[in-house]
Amino acid sequence: MALGFFKSLVDKFTGRPVDWDELEESLIRADLGVPMTLRILEALRARGGELTARTVVEVARNEILQVLPIGSPPIRPLPNRPKAILLVGVNGTGKTTSAAKLAHALVRDRHTALLVAADTFRAAAIEQLGVWGERIGVEVAKGQYNGDSAALCYDAYASAHRRNIEFLICDTAGRLHTKSNLMQELSKVVRTLAKHDPEAPHEKLLVVDATTGANALVQAKQFHETVGLTGIIVTKLDGSGRGGVVVAIQNELGLTPRYVGSGEKLEDFAPFDREDFVERML
Repeated sequence: MALGFFKSLVDKFTGRPVDWDELEESLIRADLGVPMTLRILEALRARGGELTARTVVEVARNEILQVLPIGSPPIRPLPNRPKAILLVGVNGTGKTTSAAKLAHALVRDRHTALLVAADTFRAAAIEQLGVWGERIGVEVAKGQYNGDSAALCYDAYASAHRRNIEFLICDTAGRLHTKSNLMQELSKVVRTLAKHDPEAPHEKLLVVDATTGANALVQAKQFHETVGLTGIIVTKLDGSGRGGVVVAIQNELGLTPRYVGSGEKLEDFAPFDREDFVERML
């Protein structure tokens, strides 16, 4: 979503009649998705009266707030066994950094965590997670380069269970959602973890780049079909994008934003807050 989306609407339509076709195009270009766009347009038509820029922003804001959840479901530990968290997504979305930030947030809340460098295809990813682990004081389970990521996650879960570690965070390899063989491999990781616990992995979070735009919705659909996502982590909200696709993903797939990343620092990571998120769109 373009910087200051609501402000851009005001600037665009102030002082002249609002053109319905132009408005529809603006909403779609904001990555809100066709269903959300039509919902906003229908709400505007139902309201009646003069269609002004301020009215458009007010109605759009209210409709978006109705779609987004009031609170983000917290990630809490399970009794007597680790909670396995799988981070998935395409390359370049910030999965490894998000895995480290999530581990840091959990440790900060006095939990224990074990990170798993399950991106065995990239030696740099293994090294990167190792550096993060040292920085935040969290152990990282590593395997061989080009090794079996499913086996690594399986062994790491057993280790976490044996040592009473509360959270197992698996940083999986970035993969294009269009590559069926890579998606099948991800399914293998899910099936392998389920051998320990039928409900594992307990969280399957898609990491999406806020600047990606509408393609993130396509990614979400495919990953959801493959592994059954439980939510999303939105990264790069400090960039030129403002995450309009998050609204589309929630509206069309029912996938709740769980965390947002807005920078490279460990502190630039927080539970999703819809009021704060919408303010970013102003």
